[in-house]
Amino acid sequence: MKYLLMLTVIAATLVAGCSDNSSEFSSANQSNFHSEIDLETLRVNIGNIALEELTPAEIHGLEFMREEEKLAHDVYLTFHEQYGTNIFTNIAGSEQVHTDAVLILLDRYDIEDPVGDNGIGVFTNEDLQALYTELIESGSQSLEDALYVGCAIEEIDILDLIEHMSHTNYKDLQMVYQHLLEGSGNHLRAYVPQWEQRTGLEYEPRFLSVEAFDEIMSASGPGGGGNGGGGGGGHGH
Repeated sequence: MKYLLMLTVIAATLVAGCSDNSSEFSSANQSNFHSEIDLETLRVNIGNIALEELTPAEIHGLEFMREEEKLAHDVYLTFHEQYGTNIFTNIAGSEQVHTDAVLILLDRYDIEDPVGDNGIGVFTNEDLQALYTELIESGSQSLEDALYVGCAIEEIDILDLIEHMSHTNYKDLQMVYQHLLEGSGNHLRAYVPQWEQRTGLEYEPRFLSVEAFDEIMSASGPGGGGNGGGGGGGHGH
């Protein structure tokens, strides 16, 4: 959460610094970035793991990640409506799967879903509600700004997931967070080259360390892979 809320800086300046904690992103966390999440298979695999007694921090982490993934989904869908660029709707579809994956854990542990029937742009978490408005305003300046926001969201999502993974040893939570982490790396690899193509600039990470960013960008698999759907789909718009 502390990382995602750093994104408020973007709304004002579209410039941010790197996070020292990004060095925690190790090669062990980045395997198979281009994999899809099969929710039914995930549900079965999680069902074979013993239930645990979650701490308040673990519960809060699930609640927050449920809405954080929704935030990414809602931002990208809104940008797709504005610009009609395929990369946003393709990655929004992946983010929907991500937030559904977290819901599996919320249901498993009988935790109230903070999303409920909330529509696009509506959040229970007040900080995320304010952040959504700021990110939409920032990305609505131009397609380049929208892609820049997408890159930032994925950088921060990676850091938030790493933080939550470091606070639990439970296999079911780790399994879901790992899938989300892989997807976020894939999304980052999809957004960055499109931003670079449109601006003619070299993207510099603002939250991840340069080393962690380079490690993610050089991961095997096509840029955007299955989740980005259009690694090439957004080009040329």
